[in-house]
Amino acid sequence: MELETIAERLGDAVLEIVTEGTKDPFLVVEASRIREVMALCRDDSSLAFDLLVSITGADYPPREVKKKAKKGEPAPESEVVPGRFELVYHLLSTKTGGRLVLKVRLPHEDAPSCDSISEVHPAAEWHEREAFDLLGIRFFGHPDLRRILCCEDWVGHPLRKDYVFPKEFHGISAE
Repeated sequence: MELETIAERLGDAVLEIVTEGTKDPFLVVEASRIREVMALCRDDSSLAFDLLVSITGADYPPREVKKKAKKGEPAPESEVVPGRFELVYHLLSTKTGGRLVLKVRLPHEDAPSCDSISEVHPAAEWHEREAFDLLGIRFFGHPDLRRILCCEDWVGHPLRKDYVFPKEFHGISAE
């Protein structure tokens, strides 16, 4: 099924359809509606994306994208890409074999957050815990949001671009 068709089913929750310049085409969806989007993707028989394969988080410091000018026109101004943090959801339909990539962009702030989709896909619990632990993204409605890889008393989130690795931890050298 083509992304445009899926976007029609998801309605105004879809902010952007990206098909060019990427290996895996994707839809950018409204962060506040991710739980609703995931439920629709799973429950709508024409979509049937019933398997959550993964959730990945990324930290993109503020960045500008330079737009290309059309021939004979002045160069357009560059634009700042919205959202420092991004969550990437990979879904699979076990019925059709179709694959879907959804992205959610979160604002440039120290404590980014998004709704948990663990009620829709229980497998999301561990993926969301990993994104919380390593990037500091909070998931509202998560049943057990705590660190999964780092010690409970670890300071900071190691996959953030602005993270400074400590020289020692509990008196033990980390260098």
